[in-house]
Amino acid sequence: MSIGAVLAFLRDDFPEVTISKIRFLEAEGLVEPQRTPSGYRKFGPADVERLAYVLRMQRDHYLPLRVIREHLDAIERGEQPPALPAADARPGPLEEADRELVAASGQAPGVRLGRAELLAAAGAEERDLAEWESYGLVVPGPDGGYDAETLQIARLVAELGRFGLEPRHLRQVKAAAEREIALVDQVVAPLRRHRNPQTRAHAEATARELATLAVRLHATMVQAGLRGHS
Repeated sequence: MSIGAVLAFLRDDFPEVTISKIRFLEAEGLVEPQRTPSGYRKFGPADVERLAYVLRMQRDHYLPLRVIREHLDAIERGEQPPALPAADARPGPLEEADRELVAASGQAPGVRLGRAELLAAAGAEERDLAEWESYGLVVPGPDGGYDAETLQIARLVAELGRFGLEPRHLRQVKAAAEREIALVDQVVAPLRRHRNPQTRAHAEATARELATLAVRLHATMVQAGLRGHS
């Protein structure tokens, strides 16, 4: 099958998949299609099955690619892959917010992606990224690259777009985030200006804690408001 045929086949179960996503999974070594003499990809049934497995593990169990690769390696060896997390063990909005903040903080390994890598990882097209940047939702770094936090923003913006929320609708979310940033800065700014390195380190820890609390408060208020509409 060509990559276009694979895309059409997978979209019945995974409507969010894109050619960029398939190419990204290939670049990560999760699938290795054959190549014709002219360089075109040719996917066999086993390749399509692997792709479906990867997409299912991401969608249903939130497994990172590293863990999915371990599962696939175990299956190829004829071994039983590690047990999957139960459906009721999936994180809720508050736990997800906390996890994302920790993953994007300075405690996580640094990530620098180029433009093409960001598009592939977020499952987006060039026109999507251009629009996100025009609204200030996604901003490249001084070197033109993108970090882990920006990748997470891109993924969330793309996911919201599948529900019909366009970048222009998300300006309110960005404005709310900027107000929360100003609130946190107001608290930690005096600590950041201190000469003592330990005090400055305390400022960063305090900023992360305040950010976590602000996100939890925001998520809880949204949940409470939606329950009031039911």
